[in-house]
Amino acid sequence: MDFWLNLKKRGGDWLGKMKGLPGQVNIWLERDPNRARLLIWRNRISRALIYLDKHLFRIAAIIVLAIFAYSTMYFLYWRAPRPFPEQALITVERGESLSAIVNNFEQKGIVRSSLWLRAFIMLLDGERNAIAGDYYFPEPVSVFKVAKMLHNGEFGLIAIKITLPEGVSSMEMAEILAKELPAFNPEDFVNEVLDNNYEGYLFPDTYFLTPNTKASNVILMMRENFARQIKPYEADILKSEKSLNDLVIMASIIEDEANGTLDSKRIVSGILWKRLRIQMPLQVDAAFQYYNGKNSYTLTKDDLTEDHEYNTYVNKGLPPTAITNPGVDSIRAAIAPTQTEYLYFLSDKKGSMYYAKDFEGHKSNRELYLH
Repeated sequence: MDFWLNLKKRGGDWLGKMKGLPGQVNIWLERDPNRARLLIWRNRISRALIYLDKHLFRIAAIIVLAIFAYSTMYFLYWRAPRPFPEQALITVERGESLSAIVNNFEQKGIVRSSLWLRAFIMLLDGERNAIAGDYYFPEPVSVFKVAKMLHNGEFGLIAIKITLPEGVSSMEMAEILAKELPAFNPEDFVNEVLDNNYEGYLFPDTYFLTPNTKASNVILMMRENFARQIKPYEADILKSEKSLNDLVIMASIIEDEANGTLDSKRIVSGILWKRLRIQMPLQVDAAFQYYNGKNSYTLTKDDLTEDHEYNTYVNKGLPPTAITNPGVDSIRAAIAPTQTEYLYFLSDKKGSMYYAKDFEGHKSNRELYLH
């Protein structure tokens, strides 16, 4: 306090001297400019200190009230709603009125108040329209940020990295994609695949997709990728004298029946093509996974005798469609199988493969490695 009073007193003294000596200041400006500037600045600081002293409580009250008012408005109207919708994707149609836009954003839980969203959009430059498009909100944002996004067309559509592993069906793909893409409709995806027999032609890979990607666009992207991946093997496909559809169906079975090495896939491919040649049922469990979701360890005797087109124990030949979407190695194995004397194979829970020439050898392998 003593320091403040002393500073105030000295400021008043200097202010009195400066008022009475305008001519002296001009002389100092000519003779010693640095000293004159120092005197002028000391004079300004003194005036500011005197003003603050007179109005300190009023200024403090205004600051406190402003902070309180801002905090209240932010808490009640401007902050993001809780809970905020997860991975929200909102579409603003071309020509849609600003009233309809802001009301939609409030109804979808993106902002607390459509009134304030409208006000902030208009305050940015007086425009009454927002830029049309799909707006993605992966996390909560304030009404200020929403208004800025709508005004500037900041859609927030950052590509998402999604990996679809080899050997998954279209139904499994739909589940993976639906978790990551807000605009993705899994039913549309599966229906389009089934209606057009695209199973097996959806290449499993890592894709970078924006949150507004629709099911039909994903299918087109994966089919185009499939075409690129098999292009180097077109000559081999012709030499095989088998249709592409048969090769894809066989590759989809190999993907599920053999372990991850190309050698084992080619051996299994040779066994399965041999079974077809000698009019033997394929007798593969993988087709049941596609039909009823069961695997080698959950199938029953009734399952093996049930009459349906994916039962490869009852029916001879290939299933009517692919049962998975195979990777390149499985397709290569289907095109170029390894010919062996084996007719039977199995894999244990660790993925190790065991082969047999006849059914007796196969039964022996089952006893040794599956029990």
